[in-house]
Amino acid sequence: MTTSTMPSPATLQSSVEKFVAFLESGGDAPEGLFAPTVFGDLTFPHWRVQTDGADELVAGRRRMHPQPGRVRLERVTPTETGYLVKLEERWEDDGQQWYCREGFVLDLDDTGAICDFTVYCTGDWDEDRQREHANAVTLLRP
Repeated sequence: MTTSTMPSPATLQSSVEKFVAFLESGGDAPEGLFAPTVFGDLTFPHWRVQTDGADELVAGRRRMHPQPGRVRLERVTPTETGYLVKLEERWEDDGQQWYCREGFVLDLDDTGAICDFTVYCTGDWDEDRQREHANAVTLLRP
């Protein structure tokens, strides 16, 4: 169940900090980040996965992206039920620097825990893909 009122700024800030810590750790979820019954809907290029419960969502993160890394928050937008996040992740794996961009829709319950988790991800770009993109596209913003 999502929150019945718009989360307070302090609740949002705490959730965002915990969420970034979770992503940067490679899958160690801080206490209270996820509701035990959180539903996850994860969309990747050419694939979609759903999870039922915090344990399954965290296990999926550890299985699909276990490397610790760095998160650059681009935008956090409060909503009536939680927040939207646009970010990039960077990490090292097997001697390469990897990159992805993600957009999250996160709903909170009345305790401030994420109860509904949706992500849209570019997929993981290795160094060759990043070079190919940099040579083909001039971005107007980072």
